[in-house]
Amino acid sequence: MSFKVAIIGAGSVGFTKTLVSDLLKVAEFQAIEIALTDINPHNLDMVRQIIETIVAVNGLPARVTATTDRREALTGARYIMSCVRVGGLEAFETDINIPLKYGVDQCVGDTICAGGIMYGQRNIPVILDFCKDIREVAEPDALFLNYANPMVMNTWAALEYGGVNTVGLCHGVQHGAHQIAQVLGVADADLDYICSGINHQTWYVDIRAKGRKVEADELVAAFEAHPVYSKQEKLRIDVLKRFGVYSTESNGHLSEYLPWYRKRPEETGKWIDTSEWIHGETGGYLRYCTERRNWFETDFPKFLEQANKPLFEHKRTSEHASHIIEALETGRVYRGHFNVRNNGIVKNLPHDAIVESPGFVDRFGINMVEGITLPLACAATCSATISVQRMAVEAAISGDVDLLKQAMLHDPLVGAICTPEEVWAMVDEMVVAQAQWLPQYAHAVDAARARVAKSEVKTRQWQGAARKRVRSVEELREMAGAHK
Repeated sequence: MSFKVAIIGAGSVGFTKTLVSDLLKVAEFQAIEIALTDINPHNLDMVRQIIETIVAVNGLPARVTATTDRREALTGARYIMSCVRVGGLEAFETDINIPLKYGVDQCVGDTICAGGIMYGQRNIPVILDFCKDIREVAEPDALFLNYANPMVMNTWAALEYGGVNTVGLCHGVQHGAHQIAQVLGVADADLDYICSGINHQTWYVDIRAKGRKVEADELVAAFEAHPVYSKQEKLRIDVLKRFGVYSTESNGHLSEYLPWYRKRPEETGKWIDTSEWIHGETGGYLRYCTERRNWFETDFPKFLEQANKPLFEHKRTSEHASHIIEALETGRVYRGHFNVRNNGIVKNLPHDAIVESPGFVDRFGINMVEGITLPLACAATCSATISVQRMAVEAAISGDVDLLKQAMLHDPLVGAICTPEEVWAMVDEMVVAQAQWLPQYAHAVDAARARVAKSEVKTRQWQGAARKRVRSVEELREMAGAHK
């Protein structure tokens, strides 16, 4: 088969390598064209070298191109993947550090909460630019596969305002299912489940281990008995006990989507674990991304050497993209969990929401399972987040600062910590700090800057309840060596 796959934000080097390697593991796809594009020519060149090495070493007829001209990369593409982080680590730092001044302690900050909402404001104008190019130069009815966070906001904007066939993809469901299989002592292939909700707040509403239904009490006991997860997933286990269902998302992610666990710094340690960033560390993902960038920049020749291996050594991952494209092109049916417009898929969530739920893919497209009903507690939690997402998307489209502040005010964790006056001051400060990535708010920046200068809202210089320092490249090398 010969068709074109474009990857926007291909400078996300490790993830791009995974996505391309998965595609090339499909026998029919070894002659496809892979078009890489990124606004950072340095990162783009690094990933080009890695992908070209994979193709050359395996003697494949695949064609690899790399360009900073996005429209060139998208021209004639049948599938477009997005892995972008608008503003990079520079903007990400303000997503974490400014809210800390107002008491909002985030682990990740890329979905909702203060950081996720602002991340959406930066991403959505760019997502709409992508959609315009896709409509104009890609294949008719090309499929846009969005991997970028905030998943729901990006997908919502592309579908509602971008006019492009879009699906949002995440690996949280697969990772959570792997945990469940481990604690139950079964292989991943022996676990069947229905998982539904919204991205990063998806719930395993039916679990079968070797065909046997697993009830909540059994799952609680299995997690509490596990020597690792009982320590790393304390918050998720507590939610499982209270809701009766397990959440897809990591301990750190889930902690910042709910109003109950991170609002009192002296109690945060009870619910998180700092053995790895993802279990709740303050600014954990920012530290991880910073370390990985520094390490990759320093040791790029070693990473390039790792690409110099036969593809049979690459185990195809559970990332959805290659499996979806395989099903659409070959007719081999694939079952996964996808982010799409609700329209009745989940009966007790709003119709306009972007839900993450089971679907099947074949030559006829992505076909979702309809009529799922969430437990009421899960639906209530998702609905609160959906209201924030809806306001945040509309604010990003209109450049309405008041609506942006209202979205922030209704965020579960922000609202549990901050007064309205603090929320208004925090948003003003974030809009000023991120002005270069917020073209829709250009008209409002000067007024926000003036309010920041006059603000009497008290803030504090604070590192959060559980922050760790960025490790050096030397330390990362030593840790990797010790692990081996």
